[in-house]
Amino acid sequence: MTAISTQGLEKRYRGGIHALRGVDLQVDRGEIFGLIGPNGAGKSTLVKVLLTIVRRTSGTASLLGQPVGHRPTLAKVGFLPEHHRMPRYLTGRQAVLYYARLLGMTKREREHRADEMIDIVGMGHAAHRKLGTYSKGMQQRIGLAQAFVNEPELVVLDEPTDGVDPVGRVEIREVLLRMRERGTAIFLNSHLLSELETVCDRVAIMLEGTVRRQGTPAELSGNPKWRLSYQGDAVAGHDSNDFHFEGDEHQAQRELDLARQQGRVITHFAQEPISLEELFLAEVRDQQGDQP
Repeated sequence: MTAISTQGLEKRYRGGIHALRGVDLQVDRGEIFGLIGPNGAGKSTLVKVLLTIVRRTSGTASLLGQPVGHRPTLAKVGFLPEHHRMPRYLTGRQAVLYYARLLGMTKREREHRADEMIDIVGMGHAAHRKLGTYSKGMQQRIGLAQAFVNEPELVVLDEPTDGVDPVGRVEIREVLLRMRERGTAIFLNSHLLSELETVCDRVAIMLEGTVRRQGTPAELSGNPKWRLSYQGDAVAGHDSNDFHFEGDEHQAQRELDLARQQGRVITHFAQEPISLEELFLAEVRDQQGDQP
């Protein structure tokens, strides 16, 4: 059973804004799935449709095997919106307990889970301080705790590391990996491509309301990049004695053999991974080239 599935999902706003243009997407249970795209790509609209904040125009969408809007299923979904705001007069623990109560958890359940999640996100030392005294990073951690407080089967996180320092981002990443080990599906929307690359099992690139590509970073990268260096002049067929090229392992071996056959001493030969940022920028350039 999938955690999220959409087919031909469309959303048109009044005024002619076509935010979603036939989105086909699938997120499996127990995986961390990243959604990337420039501003205006439709990412936020997609999240709002999935969580019934706005209505879709056409197409189908489901969460945890049930049509979007199924109330019992929504109770199994956690959510941390971008730029979230919690009452500043509450303590961190009171805020998590408040959201747990909204979810219908018993007093015993919510107290146990609130304390557990506050410890997991590293906020036990400040749990009884008011939110008004928290830094942005501390507020994000409490927001993360409330998103996971009801042991959801699916969590939707919109820019969860926004305003968090590098150490905090590493700690949040560890929380996400820990929750994945428990079987939770995590749908992650972030502009920090290096973060997505580190933590996500699969990603989707979204441009102008459509999902252009989706898969593992390795699947999206296609043929890997290689670097070959050797002593002496460049042999015939090579531009220099230190160069990059793309190709599969067979192509890489052919380039290596060519240098060796000409008596060159290899000084460096390695595969160089293509970053998610490179993939994303290449897709954006292709999309811009397709425009009239």
